[in-house]
Amino acid sequence: MPGWIWIIILIAVAAAMFFLGITYRKKVSEREISSAEEEARRIVNEAIKTGESKQREQMLEAKEAIHKERTEYEREVKERRSELQKQERRLQTKEENLDKKTDNIEKKSEQLTKKLAEADALREEIKLIKRSELEMLEKISGYTQEEAKEYIINEIESEVTHEKAMKIKDLEAKFKDEADEKAREYITLAIQRCAADHVAEATVSVVPLPNDEMKGRVIGREGRNIRTIETLTGVDLIIDDTPEAITLSSFDPYRREIARVALEKLITDGRIHPARIEETVEKARREVEATVKSEGERATFETGVHGINPELIKLLGRQKFRTSYGQNVLNHSIEVAHIAGLLAAELGVDVATAKRAGLLHDIGKSIDHEVEGSHVAIGVELARKYKESDAVVHAIQAHHNDVEPQTLIACIVQAADTISAARPGARRENIENYIKRLEKLEELTNSFPGVASSFAIQAGREVRIMVKPEEVGEDQMTLLAHDIARKIESDLEYPGQIKVNLLRETRAVEFAK
Repeated sequence: MPGWIWIIILIAVAAAMFFLGITYRKKVSEREISSAEEEARRIVNEAIKTGESKQREQMLEAKEAIHKERTEYEREVKERRSELQKQERRLQTKEENLDKKTDNIEKKSEQLTKKLAEADALREEIKLIKRSELEMLEKISGYTQEEAKEYIINEIESEVTHEKAMKIKDLEAKFKDEADEKAREYITLAIQRCAADHVAEATVSVVPLPNDEMKGRVIGREGRNIRTIETLTGVDLIIDDTPEAITLSSFDPYRREIARVALEKLITDGRIHPARIEETVEKARREVEATVKSEGERATFETGVHGINPELIKLLGRQKFRTSYGQNVLNHSIEVAHIAGLLAAELGVDVATAKRAGLLHDIGKSIDHEVEGSHVAIGVELARKYKESDAVVHAIQAHHNDVEPQTLIACIVQAADTISAARPGARRENIENYIKRLEKLEELTNSFPGVASSFAIQAGREVRIMVKPEEVGEDQMTLLAHDIARKIESDLEYPGQIKVNLLRETRAVEFAK
C-alpha cells in the first residue's frame, strides 16, 4: 500500500482515539461531577440536619433558662409579697396600738386637768385657812409674823451660843489642863538645860587692808585680778570709799568664806596676780573644807550622835556658814538635837533617834543655794540617799508640816525646832518689819465687832483685847477669842505662837451721900 494511505489511516486512527479519549474523559468527568454533587448534597443535608439539631438544642436550653428565671422571679415575688404582707400586718397592729395609747393619753390628760383644777382649789382653800389661822395666832400672841420669827431666832441663837461656848470651854479645859502643865514642865526643863552659842552673820564679810594702796593691787591692771577672784569664788568684791576695807558680798556664805580666806592670804603674801590667785583660792577651798569637816564632827560629838555618813557630816559642817533670820543654822541644829533629846527622855521615847532627827532636820539648808527645791525636800532626799532610818526621814519631812506628823519623834522634832526658833533673842528681825507686824496684829484684832481696844505685848507673842461689855456677853467671850485666833492664823505670819487674851469688865459707880 502506498505510504500516504498509512498516513491517512494513522491520522484517522489517531483522530478516532482522540475522540474516544475525549468521550471517555467526558463520561468520567460527568460521573465525578455527579458524585461530587451528590457528596455536596449529602454534606449540605448533614449540615442542615446538624444546624437544625443544634438549633433545637439551643432552643431547649433557652427555654429551660427562661423557665428557671421565671420560676426564680416568681419565687422572689412571692417572698416579697409575703414580707410586705407581714409589714402591713405589723403596721396595722402598731397603728391600732397607737390609737389605743392616744385614747389613753387623752383620757389621762383629762383626768390630770381635773386633778389640777381640784389641787388649785384646795391650795386656795389652804391659803385661806392658813391666813385665818395666822391672823388668829397674831391676835392671841400679840406678835406679828415677822416679830414672832425674830423672837424665835433670837431665842435659838442665844441658846445655841450659850451651849456652844460651854461645849468649847469644857473641851478646852478637858484637853488643855493636863497637857499645858506637862508641856510647860518639859519645855522649861529642856530650855533650862540647853545652852548654845548664837552667831548672827549677814550676807557680807569685810576684809581689812593694811593700807588703801592695796585696793589698787587687788583690782589689778584693767581689773584682771578682781575679775579672776570673782570668777573663781562666785563672790562680788565691793571696793568703795570705805578706808582700808574690802566688802565681800554673796548670798552663799560658804563661797563667801572661801573668798575671805583667799583674799586675806593674798593680802598677807602681797603677790597678787591671776596665777597666784588661782593657787590661793584652791588652798582656801581646801582649808574651808577641812573646817567644814571638823565643824560637822564637832556637832556630832557635841550631840552624841554617831554613825552618820561622812558626806552628811560635811554637809552639817557647811551649816556653820549658813544663817536663817540671823540664827546660825549649825548652832540651831545642835540646839534642836539637845532639846529633842531632852523631850524624848521625858516622854520615854528613843533619845538617840530624836537627837539624830533633830541634828539632821535642816540638813537641806546646806545646799539649798545649789539645788532646786525647798530645804525640806532636799533634806529628805539626802537622808534617803545616805540610808537614814524611816523615822529620821519622816521627822525631817514633817518638821514644817509638809506632811502630817505620824510619829512621836516627828512631833518632838517639830516642837524642838519651834522652841529654838521662837526663843527670845534666837532670831533677829528688822525693826521696821517688827513694828509693822505688831501694828497689823492690833489692826486685825480691832476689826472684830465688840472690841474696844487691843494691845500687842510680850514682843508680839500676846495680844491683850478689851471688849465692850454691853456688846460681848460672858458666853460670847470664848467664841470671840476662838474666832480671833483663827483669823490671826490665816492672815498673819509670825514666829512661834500668839496668846489671845480677852478682858471684859463691867463697872457700876454710885455715890453715898
